[in-house]
Amino acid sequence: MSDKPLRSVLYMPASNQRAMDKARSLAADAIVFDLEDAVAPASKETARASLIEQLAAGGYGQRQLVARCNSLATPWGRDDLQVLAGSADLAVICLPKVESATELDRVMDVLADAGRQDIALWAMLETPAGIAHAAEIAQHPAVSVLVMGTTDLASELRVPHRPDRLGLQWSLSQAVLAARLAGIAVLDGVYLELDNPSGFQAICEQGRALGFDGKTLIHPSQLDAANTVFGPSAEGVQWAKRVIAAWQVAQEQGLGLAVLDGKLVETMHVDEARRTLATARYIAEQSQH
Repeated sequence: MSDKPLRSVLYMPASNQRAMDKARSLAADAIVFDLEDAVAPASKETARASLIEQLAAGGYGQRQLVARCNSLATPWGRDDLQVLAGSADLAVICLPKVESATELDRVMDVLADAGRQDIALWAMLETPAGIAHAAEIAQHPAVSVLVMGTTDLASELRVPHRPDRLGLQWSLSQAVLAARLAGIAVLDGVYLELDNPSGFQAICEQGRALGFDGKTLIHPSQLDAANTVFGPSAEGVQWAKRVIAAWQVAQEQGLGLAVLDGKLVETMHVDEARRTLATARYIAEQSQH
């Protein structure tokens, strides 16, 4: 898994030129230009063309750029893939409602026919079948990130929308487990209440506690909280430095473990500390640009 963080992943309608332009200055780790839910059927083709022009214009710095296409089961899916494959400025496509590895194979076949076998896929888990097959989806060689689609999933599971997301927690944990088995990142679903910042903060903290790497977002106002909760804290960075220092001393003494503040430090803690410091360095470097 890359050290580049995905704390904040902001959906932007590909039909909204102003929003796509604004994304160049937002503190998002990734931008997902949406051709699916955010675009009305009558605007699909126009949005697709606008997105290609936007990608060619560039100016997004180190932000990861992703295009969410329509499913192959829709009238627009195949055209989306073929057109997006023609953009040298796009390296990642997000696929909605993925339910099996076979679907991913079909997508890769379309991309291969269009001359692009180098595109990575973000697979969205939005249905019971997607959750049931999360492990095989995550293991597909083209998949680099799992993305929860919690709004659709809650509807299909027929669970109520509760602040604690009780009815979704098993599914959320299945996605995290699948991602960890595959060694890839996993993103929590969106939060729809824009006028409830405390609720959003709580959901971010829950997602972090469940093991998610970041949060998908629907509005720039959610960026700061997501970046804070899913990023390394100042205390976490200091702890990581102390863990590595203690480990180095133990290694010099020929020991296989260290003790820090009365707690054992083993290789797993050192690996986590190194990930924390690598992420913190990357964030600091990007903030200087």
